[in-house]
Amino acid sequence: MYRREAPSPEVMQGDTLLIKSGGAAALTEWQHHFARLMPGLRVYGWDDPFVDARNVKYALVYQPDHGRLAHYPRLRLILSAAAGVDHILADPTLPTGVPIVRMVTEETRERMSDFVAFAALAIVRDIPALITAQRDGRWANDLTGRLAHDTRVSVLGLGELGSAVATRLRANGFQVNGWARTPRLLTGVNVFAGEAQLDALLAETDILVNLLPDTHATRGILGRKLFAQLPAGASLIQVGRGVHLDRQALLDALDSGRLRSAVVDVFDVEPLPPDDALRRHPKILVTPHIASTVSYAARARQVADVLGAHLRGAPLPFVYDAARGY
Repeated sequence: MYRREAPSPEVMQGDTLLIKSGGAAALTEWQHHFARLMPGLRVYGWDDPFVDARNVKYALVYQPDHGRLAHYPRLRLILSAAAGVDHILADPTLPTGVPIVRMVTEETRERMSDFVAFAALAIVRDIPALITAQRDGRWANDLTGRLAHDTRVSVLGLGELGSAVATRLRANGFQVNGWARTPRLLTGVNVFAGEAQLDALLAETDILVNLLPDTHATRGILGRKLFAQLPAGASLIQVGRGVHLDRQALLDALDSGRLRSAVVDVFDVEPLPPDDALRRHPKILVTPHIASTVSYAARARQVADVLGAHLRGAPLPFVYDAARGY
């Protein structure tokens, strides 16, 4: 795990960090945290008209306007305000050779682990069906659910977040499987590796958790073919990327009984329209992309650690690797 060290604020005098995350309302909080962590760092909002482009060395962004990052000739680091970087890679004019750093904090791991544990327990105890019964005015005391220790949960993707989630699920009593591109060891988790073992994992799954990165190979993976390989009555927890999910395939699988229920936190279009079919489906619990949203304080701390490593010439943590796709 990356070891945090205090950055060197005195070296930062005059350097500029440009922020596009949370809008104008969040800028004051960002500036408050960086004033404490790195007093010499100048922090400006994305749309500040008085920023000198020649002084911008760092950009902390979420969904940056296409073409903007290429306008800063001294840009040295692009820092994602979220765990994923697809919102940055969507810009076809990104400056070449500038590292992109993912946002992964201890709080990110804890929040994602909390969310998936909650979602898995909600599925085990038939919470989506109980919510429907409440809305219909039914006293559904037959919906007693099952036990965690009789439930097989499989995590697709065993990176920083997937490994933390798998460990938490194991601690909550579930039987836990994990799938990764390459073999690895994770205490208490039955790990399947590579394309050759994906089918075997799916066959041993009662609840599937998606935490895959956004790559060409993973787009649309949560579709008809995959759902057909799950045991009848399995459930889905979708906390990966919106492009992973074939929404019509999910609706059809739920309507046919192939899947029992789903918890979906990320979507291809956000915010999800109020009248979207996913919102209205009685077997889907929709949450507004909040599974691993972390505080500004935790993100500012992570950025300060990354900038400190950059100044020292030390290896940077969580750098996006184009060859791997994450």
